[in-house]
Amino acid sequence: MKIRYLCSAAVVAAGLLAGCSGGGTTAAGSTVVGVDYPRSDTDFWNAYIKYVPQFAGQDGFELKTTNSQNDVATLTANVQTMISQGVKGVVMAPQDTAAIIPTLQQLAGKKIPVVSVDTRPDQGNVYMVVRADNRAYGEKACRFLGTKLGGKGKVVMLQGDLASINGRDRTEAFNDCMKQNFPGITVFGEATNWDANTAAQKLQTRLTANPDVKGVYMQSSFALAGTLQLLKQRGLLVPAADPKHVFIVSNDGIPEELAKIRAGEMDATVSQPADLFAKYALQYVKDAIAGKKPVPGKTDHDSTIVAIRDGLMEDQLAAPLVTADGATFGPVPSVKVDDKSLWGNSKS
Repeated sequence: MKIRYLCSAAVVAAGLLAGCSGGGTTAAGSTVVGVDYPRSDTDFWNAYIKYVPQFAGQDGFELKTTNSQNDVATLTANVQTMISQGVKGVVMAPQDTAAIIPTLQQLAGKKIPVVSVDTRPDQGNVYMVVRADNRAYGEKACRFLGTKLGGKGKVVMLQGDLASINGRDRTEAFNDCMKQNFPGITVFGEATNWDANTAAQKLQTRLTANPDVKGVYMQSSFALAGTLQLLKQRGLLVPAADPKHVFIVSNDGIPEELAKIRAGEMDATVSQPADLFAKYALQYVKDAIAGKKPVPGKTDHDSTIVAIRDGLMEDQLAAPLVTADGATFGPVPSVKVDDKSLWGNSKS
């Protein structure tokens, strides 16, 4: 069956013109599913946008796509449009995990199942949450930096948005790990709202006040370009063997991060599976529409479904720490940057 997709600004921006349909018509019998992209201003989310139509074609879906651009009011309006278009299920990635609750309640009232990608609603239920263990992200970053710094020194944590469960999980886990395992390290937490300019400004202020900072934890690759540029301007973007080196660990696993690790310009990242976010979000929508009930436990794709609370389950996909040499940091192993299993090394 050849599937055609309703064009959206996000799909066009990602170069996915092939198969778009201006009127949204598809082959007879396909199921209409709505997918809201949370943003299209980062390499990670643009990769996710690329993967969604690929896997939707495999599942026989007609896509109705929108882009809420990190704004919950826009997401709410987009969902209303999807409802009017007759969607049978919705995939979303709400960045404000509290404000989305009324919209989830409305969809539940209309018996339209929802799969949440990357974020978990603070209250209410969805059919499945597809994300990785974000507390493990913070733990892995902590173990890496704590080991590299020998348990002493100062690090800056460029937080995401604390209105997001991801920002809170990564922040709390990083802080808890540092306090428990590396009490000699001082952590400067800087809230950035996932904004690159804010991250660069706050890092510059912190480095001016504390020129002896030796580590930076970026909770997402949104801060990558600004961080590297600032360190370069200060003469700190030097090889790891140089005493001036500032160790950098990020979250996402985008191709640029992997290239920077190979070049020695950053040190580690935690690879969020953009491809698997798309694949299993759509698979779970398909299951929900078919009336299948998810159960907790190990899956057939190297993950674990966890019951977060009554009526809410989360498929916690694997997200490995990636380094140049594949070393182990305390209890945390890493994979080598050239590992072919990393989506950031994919040619597709």
